[in-house]
Amino acid sequence: MKHIIIGTAGHIDHGKTTLIKAITGRNTDRLKEEKARGISIELGFTYFDLPNGQRAGIIDVPGHEKFIKNMLAGVIGIDIVLLVIAADEGIMPQTLEHLAILNLLGIKKGFVVLTKTDLVDEEWIQLVEEDIKTEVEDTFLKGSPIVRASSTKGDGVEDVIALINEISLEIDDREVDDMPRLPVDRVFSISGFGTVVTGTLLSGKFKIGDEVQIYPEDNYGRIRNLQVHDKDSDIAYAGQRVAINLAGVKKDDVNRGSVIAFVNSMKDTMMLDVKVKLLKSIDKEIYNRIRLKLYIGTKEVLCRMILLDRDVLNPNEEAYAQLHLEEKIVAKRGDRFILRFYSPMFTIGGGEVLDPNPDKKKRFDNVSIEELKILESGDSKHILEEVIKNKSKDFPTLKEVLIETGFKEDDLTKYIESLKSEGSVLVFNLVKDEYPIHIDFFNKIKKSIINELDKFHSRYPLRTGMPKEEVRSKYLGNCKIKLSDLIMDKLKEEGIIEQELDLIRLKGFKPIFTEEQNKIREEILNNYRDYLPVKNDDLAKQLDVKTEEFDEVFNAMINNQEIIRLSKDICLSMENYYRALDILKDYISKNDSITIGEFRDLINTNRKIALGLLEYFDQLKVTKREGEKRVLV
Repeated sequence: MKHIIIGTAGHIDHGKTTLIKAITGRNTDRLKEEKARGISIELGFTYFDLPNGQRAGIIDVPGHEKFIKNMLAGVIGIDIVLLVIAADEGIMPQTLEHLAILNLLGIKKGFVVLTKTDLVDEEWIQLVEEDIKTEVEDTFLKGSPIVRASSTKGDGVEDVIALINEISLEIDDREVDDMPRLPVDRVFSISGFGTVVTGTLLSGKFKIGDEVQIYPEDNYGRIRNLQVHDKDSDIAYAGQRVAINLAGVKKDDVNRGSVIAFVNSMKDTMMLDVKVKLLKSIDKEIYNRIRLKLYIGTKEVLCRMILLDRDVLNPNEEAYAQLHLEEKIVAKRGDRFILRFYSPMFTIGGGEVLDPNPDKKKRFDNVSIEELKILESGDSKHILEEVIKNKSKDFPTLKEVLIETGFKEDDLTKYIESLKSEGSVLVFNLVKDEYPIHIDFFNKIKKSIINELDKFHSRYPLRTGMPKEEVRSKYLGNCKIKLSDLIMDKLKEEGIIEQELDLIRLKGFKPIFTEEQNKIREEILNNYRDYLPVKNDDLAKQLDVKTEEFDEVFNAMINNQEIIRLSKDICLSMENYYRALDILKDYISKNDSITIGEFRDLINTNRKIALGLLEYFDQLKVTKREGEKRVLV
């Protein structure tokens, strides 16, 4: 079933609350002060049943300019607006401000209710109606009906209900399969029950028992009970006014402006990328870095507006901007917002969130501006590609991309598959998560690693490769090790790199000795033909070669298996190593065992090298020690 939220708007004392009472039979003013003063201060909520059988929620907003922030907290999620104008006063300042706010928030459906028509004559009513038609000409109410009513006498109330009923049939169904999200507009506690929050469920559905998170406070709770239109319910759907009794949550853990959603389904932010538009009615230019009040969802927060594509924003102009917030909020792409001066307080404009979790942007950066144009375009697949492109450096999971885009999971999967088939996006699969990476970012990593290895090979032409961990920490340091392994494997599949143990190199690279290095190599081989070679430091001095250059050649010979390192201090030529192994096996096969002294004499070396060789053979399970002797395994 479709769920409808109706909201009122208009100047103070124009009869919004009285009209709702005439429609529903209930008074939405609940505070003593409201009843005593006869004005609405806080938001009022009630409901009624339409002729078509639908139950519609109604939000009554205060009309006084001092309570505009309360009005802004109430209009989020409204489907149909009743702009209430008193016939005896006509259009007033708050009428125009409310109308401007509704227009900026993207409200699409509504009509004008001309109240108190019993207080004026027909000629005056006609003049007021002409004035109304002029004022709504550039708004969503252009051409909408004007219904005359007298709430106190009951005149026209049935016409209002009939028109609401008619328009409700034109409202699109809400996305009940989307991520549930409820901006909180009221928090209170009930003895014996605990904390209760109310709000309009913008999308998805909640049910009793759901584990939820309170954003941006980062508190957690469970839905103990639900009420929809003052009646207990097991489940609440998008488009309904909902009261949630939260288990495990104190009253101070949640505030007006908080958002109730599933655990880890949203991400808080201190910046928003937006498209902003100023009202044409303001008489003030807006300069870069101006401090403003932002109203988004039910949240009110101070911010600075950074103009990205100009220095000055004039009335009725639009611009791309980045809002730097003074406290954390959560938002989704496509959310609408209002901007107001805070001293003096008045509305200057509003707009739409293009990126709820952006990086800090430079002003007048053409690449950034083009990215924002794509996000504004509304083409879902291009938006997804742009989000992945911008976030690839952070190696997001598919779930995190889902949060960034606000898409439904089925739609995200469809668009991802399309981008994969086009070659725009690569998806790396781990056991629990999938990681989409844009091909441009992958190619950037690939180019960086190629350049790094090329420089490494040029600097160290005798080394078989660069330590894999060094490459990983430099270019893939902020992603999981298993994911970086998958990316390295992809580079191997493409024939870019190859790996040997913990070293990687460009595919096909082979160490090549220069003429000078070959001379050093020959001297080293000559030295290691003996089982008592000269120490490397002494040999380097004899050859008048820098230690670093000598070590490069020596290590290359170890990598090429011309030299074998038995321990930190013992090296032999590979030829002598195998000769010693043959001598050992031959002697033991004839004598059953061998001692260190016997082995030392056989290969004409010292005790240290003989012991080092025997211990190495022990490690390889060629021999084993029995007392002071070794035997073959």
